[in-house]
Amino acid sequence: MEPRRPDSQGPALPICLLLCVYSQVSLVESGGGVKKPGETLRLTCTVSGFSLTSYEVHWVRQPTGKGLDWLGVIWTGGVTAYSNALKNRLSVTKDNSKSQVFLQLTGLQPGDTSVYYCARETQ
Repeated sequence: MEPRRPDSQGPALPICLLLCVYSQVSLVESGGGVKKPGETLRLTCTVSGFSLTSYEVHWVRQPTGKGLDWLGVIWTGGVTAYSNALKNRLSVTKDNSKSQVFLQLTGLQPGDTSVYYCARETQ
């Protein structure tokens, strides 16, 4: 078997690097902080590595020492669904061009104290 010439694999590395970089999925939450009862919580989820026109994004939260609570979802076309417990206080919107999803929770209560996460389906 003849050894391959070094230049026969030349373009493989740049192509692989491009594919590897662009295949990394990231969702980063921002906003929040300490809020008082009655105030409004506004969070932003900035995504990369995928398009909001192709995947839905969910919001969940986790109170200290407890499991995850599902809050709501925004589907690719912008349609939303919310937890029955929060549907009168929760709003989820998005800006596809900025790759951002927004959560707004009004009338904050002590029971809303949690760590909030945005999440995407796996496929």
